[in-house]
Amino acid sequence: MEKVIDAPPEQVFDVLADGWTYSDWVVGTAHIRDVDDFWPRVGSQLHHRAGPWPFSLEDSSTVLLCEPPHRLTLRAELWPAGEAIVVFTLEPVDGGATRVRLGEDFAAGPLRWLRTKLNDLVLHQRNKETLRRLSDIATRQKGDQ
Repeated sequence: MEKVIDAPPEQVFDVLADGWTYSDWVVGTAHIRDVDDFWPRVGSQLHHRAGPWPFSLEDSSTVLLCEPPHRLTLRAELWPAGEAIVVFTLEPVDGGATRVRLGEDFAAGPLRWLRTKLNDLVLHQRNKETLRRLSDIATRQKGDQ
């Protein structure tokens, strides 16, 4: 999944680097409970709640790779459902914009074994909306400068 965002890579990465905003743009994340002080360095975590209340689950996401402003890889956990590896890749495009690629794949747990075409379609739509929200925040911040 990819989207061109009308903001430079540094501006888009600034949104990724602010763990407190994840519930604003990551579809399904209902609340950020805490963010490690050194987020998004490798090994740091943000602690989230996902899903609708009262059925929401609490877990954490951990930074596996951080190469500002080009790449951020996370292990997003939501046990007992499982965990996913999420990769954001940012590359500059003409005119000061950024092509953002979002890759997500289930890495462990029941969701990994229950992959279906329907599930892939839902994940595709979720990630499309996530990138739209990321774009809204990054371009709003660009205008604030």
